[in-house]
Amino acid sequence: MIPQVYKEVIDLGDGRQITLETGKLAKQAHGSVVVQMGKAMLLCTVVSSYEAAPVDFLPLTVDYREKFAAAGRYPGGFFKREARPSTEEILTMRLVDRVLRPLFPKDYHAETQVMIQLMSHDDDVMPDALAGLAASAAIQLSDIPFETPISEVRVARVNGEFIINPSRTQLEEADIDLMVGASADSVAMVEGEMDEVSEEEMTEAIKFAHEAIKVQCDAQIKLAEAFGKKETREYEEEKEDEELAKKIHDAAYQKCYDIAKMGSSKKERGLAFSEVKEEIKAMFTEEELEEIGDLVSKYFGKAHKEAVRNLTLDEGIRLDGRKTTDIRPIWCEVDYLPSTHGSSIFTRGETQALATVTLGTSREANVIDLPTQQGEETFYLHYNFPPFSTGEARPLRGTSRREVGHGNLAQRALKGMIPEDCPYTVRVVSEVLESNGSSSMATVCSGTMALMDAGIKLKKPVSGIAMGLISDGEKYAVLSDILGDEDHLGDMDFKVTGTADGITACQMDIKIKGLSYEILVKALKQAREGRLHILEKLTDTIAQPNESVKAHAPKMVKVTIPESYIGAVIGPSGKVIQEMQKETGTTIVIEEDGDYGIVEILGVDQDAIDTVIRKIEAITFKPEVGSVYEVKVIKILDFGAVVEYVDAPGNEVLLHISELAWERTNNVTDVVNIGDVIDVKYFGVDPKTRKEKVSRKALLQRPPRPEGDRPKGDRKPRPNKKEN
Repeated sequence: MIPQVYKEVIDLGDGRQITLETGKLAKQAHGSVVVQMGKAMLLCTVVSSYEAAPVDFLPLTVDYREKFAAAGRYPGGFFKREARPSTEEILTMRLVDRVLRPLFPKDYHAETQVMIQLMSHDDDVMPDALAGLAASAAIQLSDIPFETPISEVRVARVNGEFIINPSRTQLEEADIDLMVGASADSVAMVEGEMDEVSEEEMTEAIKFAHEAIKVQCDAQIKLAEAFGKKETREYEEEKEDEELAKKIHDAAYQKCYDIAKMGSSKKERGLAFSEVKEEIKAMFTEEELEEIGDLVSKYFGKAHKEAVRNLTLDEGIRLDGRKTTDIRPIWCEVDYLPSTHGSSIFTRGETQALATVTLGTSREANVIDLPTQQGEETFYLHYNFPPFSTGEARPLRGTSRREVGHGNLAQRALKGMIPEDCPYTVRVVSEVLESNGSSSMATVCSGTMALMDAGIKLKKPVSGIAMGLISDGEKYAVLSDILGDEDHLGDMDFKVTGTADGITACQMDIKIKGLSYEILVKALKQAREGRLHILEKLTDTIAQPNESVKAHAPKMVKVTIPESYIGAVIGPSGKVIQEMQKETGTTIVIEEDGDYGIVEILGVDQDAIDTVIRKIEAITFKPEVGSVYEVKVIKILDFGAVVEYVDAPGNEVLLHISELAWERTNNVTDVVNIGDVIDVKYFGVDPKTRKEKVSRKALLQRPPRPEGDRPKGDRKPRPNKKEN
């Protein structure tokens, strides 16, 4: 039986189209859709349990995978099978999850899994920009409760023009690269990188993306209606008790308000709020708590949240006593770790990040091997968030998605400031030692200082700040440098990084509907003031990058040689290059680049590097016709002397006995001996002997001829005896 297929086409307005298709594949999933753009095809499925999980949150899993077969390639490594998700796949999962999660009902606790697979790849299509559309379309085709369709698009600005879902080639020329997630009514998520753009330019890009998203949301609704819109499933809603909610609110609200107004530390107010919660629980018997304990905790949380938000909206006071625009106290230090190539500490309030920099050759580049992208990163940043940073004890289970996401944000913030001619592969590692609000922005700040401490010539220093928003629909407050609690209790969390001249990266999660662009611009401008304040603290600590790398850090020198000499420098089975590395203690890497070889020499000792350079110059030495060179006599023969170029040891040439002097030379040793250093002129390859020719006598003044010794050229020609 041939299945009935339903399609909906989205016109991007420039000749490109996106097609949504359902009814052919994965029909046992609760919702499935194939999204196609060009030759790129994504299959997305969604399944949600009909029974609630015994948890008080939505157990949602978003999984995105790129199949190597989609690009006609084999997975790398020994086992030819896709395994753990790559960093890029994890980042796509996060982008989709952050937009979907808030739109499920708050009391929907059924285990839900969204799976997105790249089944066919197109070099001109970046599939991560289609993943959000695919996820939302699959949910619209199911009976799973979901507030409204959403979509995500990438917007880039190339030569002043905005483009929706650009190709990777176009993206390389862009000065704005943003992923925007939204419903038809509200922007929910923004993440990307920019080339020092203004707040207004960034907002214009978001607006442009939102218009495209509205069209994609409408297409999902049309597809679901054509397919046959399913009735939303019924599920067991959370119990509610308005009388209990009022009782707890009346007992807890003012106490929480007073604690919030004290301006205490995280630990102090945490203990104080816990004491109030225990007092509330003491109002009930053990039997009652067994039955309604979850509701008691829930309603206390609501009262707590309302008190903190109202304190800020009504009085402009925050949990730690600051005003809305205040930045917590900052102290910084560089060169803290003696053995690293660069290090710094950045501490802002109760958030602290220790950054290190390691310098290496191209051999240490981060290799990207995906179905959709192959290449190398010579600058990359890793972010670690250990449990002790928040005073917790829990087992380490590998790198979390959050750590991958925060590290990527900091990397994007800084990478545009790494100079193009930086010879090193640079790795930055951020160890978060304390956390109470935006450790990712602390990572940007500590990373900037560590790079400058390492002697990397940053174009400009970069700082970052995390901002928040509290709004009740009428009043609102934009919060600079938010605390962890304010992140949880607020309506927007947005992180902005940049130089003194513009924004380099951002990440926003907007939790309220209909946020006006006017408020967004105001928040971004307030963030700029905060960034500049923090930037001043960084430059007070280290004003300029160090003039050179540290004494114990490796120095890097690059030498360009003709391609034809690469084999000679490497030697048979690598003998020559290995010997040079062994003798000098350096690391030597050679890469082919067109008609040339790029030789990277990495070493701590500059003299050792210079030795390698001299050896390479000797190997690749090629004398020029007409030039004069200093040579050393290394061997005496009957018919001449073997000489070695002083500046190119190992390069030998025969100085023939006839080229030693203008006078007749009977014995070579009458003119030169072993060890003598003399000058010779290079004449190239002699056409008669087909050997290289050098001459000493060419540099000597020719002695005058004796009287009566007429040159042969002056003699008269003999008469021709056969002349008639």
